[in-house]
Order: sequence, then C-alpha cells, then structure tokens
Amino acid sequence: MALEIERKFLVDHTKWSELPKPEGKAYRQGYLNDEPEKTVRVRIAGDKGYITIKGPTVNTVRKEFEFEIPAVDAKEILELFSPRQVEKTRYRILFNQKIWEVDVFGGENEGLVMAEIELSYAGENVAIPSWISKEVTDDSRYYNSYLASNPYISWEKK
Repeated sequence: MALEIERKFLVDHTKWSELPKPEGKAYRQGYLNDEPEKTVRVRIAGDKGYITIKGPTVNTVRKEFEFEIPAVDAKEILELFSPRQVEKTRYRILFNQKIWEVDVFGGENEGLVMAEIELSYAGENVAIPSWISKEVTDDSRYYNSYLASNPYISWEKK
C-alpha cells in the first residue's frame, strides 16, 4: 500500500506567467467513483494510462493504489464510463529541492491554476514559492473529482 501525502495551493496567475517553465504534459482524467471515502480515477498522462484508487484524506494523508494500464484501454474507459472529466497541462517545477506539480486546467475548469507538493511525511515543512497565492489543501472544491462534476467556470466568483 502506498500513501499520498500532499498539500494543494492556488497559483498567482501573474507570477506564474512570468516564470520560466519546462514543457508541460497533457492530462485527461475521469472518475468511475468519487465518494468521499473512496475515489476511482482513470487517467491518461501523455502517452500512458493509469487507474488509481484513493481512500479518504485524513490530515493530508490518504491511501493510494495506482496501476499503469494500456493508454488505449484508459481512453476507452474514459469514453464509455466517465462522462465527467478534467483536462489539464501539468508542469513539474523544482523549487528548494522539491518537485512542485503545477496544473493549468483547461476545458470547463479554464482559469484555474493549482500546485501540489508531495510530502515525505505529514507535517513536513516546505518552502513556499513566491508564485503561490493561497493554500487549499482542506478545501474539497479543489479536488479534481469535485472539479469534474462542478467545473470551475460555474463557480460564483467573488
């Protein structure tokens, strides 16, 4: 069993646009089950396919099982069984010896830019880059499974 320990943040659009970036990778993912206590996701990342099962999040930690599957199977599963999907481009940015994964969302989540950092253990202190604007780790609206059903463009902007 693997554990996922991560924190999520919103990204400052202006600072992000000024940051030199590596080439991004296209992601498309959908959900076969998105109950709070268990999520089953199928993803295409570049030219690879994955199926992932995640348990509930408790203090930034959750059980995660991920398996590579043929990309052609992932595509078919998404088309047949997952009408609610998320599209994004992921950038991997090295900052202070840690990899930050920054997702620039497209489609119905256009305008959302979010960063995640995987931690080695719960409570690990990490340096926060200047292009981060706000932590949203505990806000379930920013879970990709939520965004698939409740797209960012439909949120009431304040």
